Amino acid sequence: MVKYITAVVLSLLTFSAAADERPNILIILADDLGYGDVGFTGSTEIKTPVLDTLAENGVVCENGYVTHSYCGPSRAGLLTGRHQARFGMEINATYSPYDMHMGLPPSEKTFGKRLQAAGYKTGIIGKWHVGAAPNHHPNNRGFDYFYGFLSGGHSYWPEEVTTAMPLVLENGKLNYGANEGTSLPLLRNDNIGEYNEYLTTALSRDAARFVKEAEKPFCLYLAYNAPHSPLEAPKETIEKYNHIKDRNRRIYAAMVDEMDQGIGRVVDALKESGKFENTLIFFLSDNGGVGSPPWNPSENWADNGPFLQGKASWLEGGIHVPYFVHWPKGLTKSGTFDGLVSSLDITATAVALAGGDTSGKPLDGVNLIPYLNGEKKGSPHAALYWRERNSTAWAVRTPKAKFVKNNWKNEICVFDMVNDPYESTNMIDKAPETRAELAKLWNEWNADNQANVPLHAYDYQQYRLQMYEDLYNELKAKAAKKKPLVIQ
Repeated sequence: MVKYITAVVLSLLTFSAAADERPNILIILADDLGYGDVGFTGSTEIKTPVLDTLAENGVVCENGYVTHSYCGPSRAGLLTGRHQARFGMEINATYSPYDMHMGLPPSEKTFGKRLQAAGYKTGIIGKWHVGAAPNHHPNNRGFDYFYGFLSGGHSYWPEEVTTAMPLVLENGKLNYGANEGTSLPLLRNDNIGEYNEYLTTALSRDAARFVKEAEKPFCLYLAYNAPHSPLEAPKETIEKYNHIKDRNRRIYAAMVDEMDQGIGRVVDALKESGKFENTLIFFLSDNGGVGSPPWNPSENWADNGPFLQGKASWLEGGIHVPYFVHWPKGLTKSGTFDGLVSSLDITATAVALAGGDTSGKPLDGVNLIPYLNGEKKGSPHAALYWRERNSTAWAVRTPKAKFVKNNWKNEICVFDMVNDPYESTNMIDKAPETRAELAKLWNEWNADNQANVPLHAYDYQQYRLQMYEDLYNELKAKAAKKKPLVIQ
């Protein structure tokens, strides 16, 4: 009996020691960052020394993609490791704290939930945007700690915070906008979360504290809202970019700069606590930056070059994002990797390295580390896929070619991604076999998808407002028919 107990104790100690060797995981997500707006992708205009150093000492994924070209669906895919078309969430969720159906379906597990089961300390700091009702709250979706906001956007200065919901008039109709919680107070778990400085700095400071204080392997999702609008940055940082003539781009550049500085604060905390070497860092953007069509032409401050278009487009500027992986202890080499890489791979990689929960529905991503270390050859994905809600637009890309129908123009294109990675020449009439091959791939993939379920933020808000107006008019009409009460 004594021998048995001793063996069990030794086994537990061995497991504990092994568990300590598992990497910390830090996922840093920028919001609406232009592909060409960081140094490691070629920018000489905006200074990002922290990101550039991490990229230089890590692996830059030159063909790194997200699953959608705007915020909400892209985050739903990243958080679950399953393409959002699998579970019908291809919209920007509106801020609706009383609607239990407006958000990430409870049937889907986040990477936080999967790593919680493996003993990781999990946290999200920043933007959530996949549901505001209690059942969608981060603390109920696999994250031990939350500091940030539930809506799609937020103002950057604390003095702008109010509990009043802003109303916007568009084309004579009331509209809350997709970022309707922009002025609401921050949350810390399920309480009000204070902040008294520039928001990007506050989020970074909290992230630095989290990584420094974590006593066991952690997984932190640091989801900045920078450089998403509203365009706001500290005056002194804006002045740093006085060489940029366009005022909007000057402020945008300052916002990217402030994010880079904030990431530097987190990196310093990792180094000070001795965790830097064994922390696996992913950096990417949720989609391309705002700019040319189909986005609002007046919002043109981002640079997605050398790619065409930007946010809300299926051309490369909308879905091909800055993306690197950094892990001193686990990556055997630095440099670039040209295989097809997806944001879906983050969950798969994290779960594989952490020994996380693999139960439930299958993940769509793959563990990237064997590919980045050269242990596995070729591309992690034979093809990547995109779909707009109700399949009004779509795309499929292999290492060699891309077939796309964009969502702003009724045009179908085939591109040679080896010789024309910037999509300058439509080969649709010259490549019928390629078109047929890619169409077959997309149709087979789409057969396992679910039709989009919830309404997009704008549609949802108009429906809700119309419903309230109809109800008000109905009650008003009933009241008009009632005879006044006569007291005797």
